[in-house]
Amino acid sequence: MNIVRKDIDQNNATLTLSIVKSDYAEKVEKTLRDYRKKANIPGFRPGMVPVGLIKKMYGKAIVAEEINKIVSDELYKYIRENKINMLGEPLPNETEQQAIDFDNSEDFDFIFDIGIAPEFEVELSKKDKVKAYSIAVSDEMINNQVASYTSRYGKYVQEESVAEKDMVKGELLEMAGGKVNESGHKISDAVLTPAYMKDEAQKAKFVGAAKGDVIVFNPKTAFENEAEISSLLKISKDEAKNIDTDFQFKIEGITRYYDAEINQELFDKVYGEGVVTTEEEFRAKIKESILESLSGDSDYKFGQDAREMLIAKFDQLTFPDAFLKRWVLATNDNLTKETLEEDFPKMIADLKWQLIKDKIAKANDIKVEVEDVNAYARKIARAQFAQYGMVGMGDDILDNYAQDMLKKEDTVKGIVERVAENKVFDIVKNNVKLDTKEVSIEEFNKMFEN
Repeated sequence: MNIVRKDIDQNNATLTLSIVKSDYAEKVEKTLRDYRKKANIPGFRPGMVPVGLIKKMYGKAIVAEEINKIVSDELYKYIRENKINMLGEPLPNETEQQAIDFDNSEDFDFIFDIGIAPEFEVELSKKDKVKAYSIAVSDEMINNQVASYTSRYGKYVQEESVAEKDMVKGELLEMAGGKVNESGHKISDAVLTPAYMKDEAQKAKFVGAAKGDVIVFNPKTAFENEAEISSLLKISKDEAKNIDTDFQFKIEGITRYYDAEINQELFDKVYGEGVVTTEEEFRAKIKESILESLSGDSDYKFGQDAREMLIAKFDQLTFPDAFLKRWVLATNDNLTKETLEEDFPKMIADLKWQLIKDKIAKANDIKVEVEDVNAYARKIARAQFAQYGMVGMGDDILDNYAQDMLKKEDTVKGIVERVAENKVFDIVKNNVKLDTKEVSIEEFNKMFEN
């Protein structure tokens, strides 16, 4: 068997695999013998079917199968051994390839088109400039987080009179003609909150009322829509559409939520016992957490800008466009030529970035270790807990959560890719000139609006 490479240009080449009978004959004979042992054909005992009959029945298919195996194995072996930086996968040549005739031929030529990545090196220097944003932590951001914690760790207290945001519980009875309708709706454990009432007059009937008071009101007038009425009366939305009568509400319980006080009890709940002992330390710790979170946002923006700079820097790179379009269409059944043409510039940009990343990673011997994956998984876990105000979580909890995440193969793959890319960005950051600027969170967010 022989393989000949023919370069069309710097990005396109053909590989011609010439196969003669001696390349596959022995394997075909062996497979025929295996078929003979297993064949179950009426009129013949197992293992006694004539080889000629087996060859007549299966010979052509076996030859085709063995040749296809040889072609696949040798093709990729050649690419591997010759270190061809191939893009996509080899595709059968559409112009020079002759029809394959397994009936009348013993020697075959298979011609494949391959796309080749451009040759280049990535050299970073202080001549390369990338913007780096530092997001300022404002007092408002700290105050908002303090308010979030005091709200999260507050408590419910039973009260004697109703305020607008209180949760009021009691018996709710439907009325008719100014009296309780004995056959009407009756809800013994109804719950409502005056703040959710759209009608101020109906709301005013509750605000200031005391435990034990009986209030007559109209749910349809009081509330915005059928969903709220159906929830209050525990009926369907369709039934709620027909409700337009007064109801009597006897107040049996009034529950009010109080924000937590800013004291040691709150500090311990948020960060663990004794970690923070003063309000000043509490606010400083909050600022530290916000900075950590914002640094991730800043790094993300830096990554975007660094990627954009590097792609522009290697704008002169050429690619086997026609080959890549053909390969993408061949491997994506749902993709149309029109959609491909529209998306192709982005595909090339993504491909160029992948090649640039690979060059930087190889030049700097970047590797992703198990410890890197575990650390990043813990970082994700910490961020997810923080979204729900759960900070200062113990390492054992974070580790357990992280290990659960890493049981999913797709998650591990995604983390490995992200860690590797972050290491590339670290290399970029340390070798280019940083145009550093401090901005407010509002200014930073506006950068993502377009």
